[in-house]
Amino acid sequence: MPVLGLLKRGGWVYAKVIPDTKSHTLKSNIEPRVVPDNMVHSDHYRSYNVLAVFAFEHCRIHHSGRFADKQNHRNGIENFWNQAKRHLRRFNRITKSHVPLFLKECEWWFNTPNPRMQLQ
Repeated sequence: MPVLGLLKRGGWVYAKVIPDTKSHTLKSNIEPRVVPDNMVHSDHYRSYNVLAVFAFEHCRIHHSGRFADKQNHRNGIENFWNQAKRHLRRFNRITKSHVPLFLKECEWWFNTPNPRMQLQ
């Protein structure tokens, strides 16, 4: 099941189940959430080619060579996916209809790290 994750460094994560990983799907989900003149980091997946035509800078990290290039890396979103997978692994089988709900729960936990805020 394809999922999309966006993370503003030092900010919030946004995660969503998407129907496919085609360029137009990625474009319609990324463009409204990224401010012009920002930098977007991604891997070399071919559907990200569409990002080169936006008003933001697109930096690709080639994982077969190295995982980071100075300040250019995807460690934050990789951290989110690692936490989400660990959380979801506790449930043996999740029906496809429930994946978006569990994904939003993982998003909430990541965006609300303070235990006091969680209790509220």
